Amino acid sequence: MTDEVLYQGAEAKILKSTYHDYEVVIKKRVHKRYRIKEIDRELIQNRTRDEAKIMALARTKGVSVPIIYDVDLPLGSITFEYVRGHRIKDVFDDFTIDKRKKIAYQIGAQIGLLHNSEIIHGDLTTSNMILSDDKIYFIDFGLSEINNEIEARGVDLHLLMEALESTHFRYASSFEDVFKGYADTYESDSDVVKHKIDEIVKRGRYR
Repeated sequence: MTDEVLYQGAEAKILKSTYHDYEVVIKKRVHKRYRIKEIDRELIQNRTRDEAKIMALARTKGVSVPIIYDVDLPLGSITFEYVRGHRIKDVFDDFTIDKRKKIAYQIGAQIGLLHNSEIIHGDLTTSNMILSDDKIYFIDFGLSEINNEIEARGVDLHLLMEALESTHFRYASSFEDVFKGYADTYESDSDVVKHKIDEIVKRGRYR
């Protein structure tokens, strides 16, 4: 099978391929010519290692993420399960009211599990969520980090709130269902996180 380019970005190339007869996705980080070669190589290896570790940790905590099959640090690549389904971005507006509420709740519940383990996704948009057999998979942990600060959790959720307002503006109120799911799985005080989100909105830092 010839590798199929699914996405070419500034930071990585995403390929569909096969691995031991499994359909897989290969995320390969792009080298930057403007960086010193040794520094570039070290950055790519570190970021690849960190992303793979966080994905693996998230999976052990009950978050639906693709199974990792291989990590090649010298190549800066991660090979993981190809999840058949649709990006939430492409189908969210077409759901019935009940299904939209259910999906939004499930998204929030998954984010709560991430934050319980101090995992900040860093790019919570509906482009980075795949619906497969009524199950939400989170993808693209390239900006993720381990961070126990309330500010980071608030920013993570605020980004999703803004994504809903811009990409799915007719259903921006779905963030209420997202937060219900979040509050039901988040093991600390969700009101503290909600107050932080409100504070971020007032500051207008990301608008």
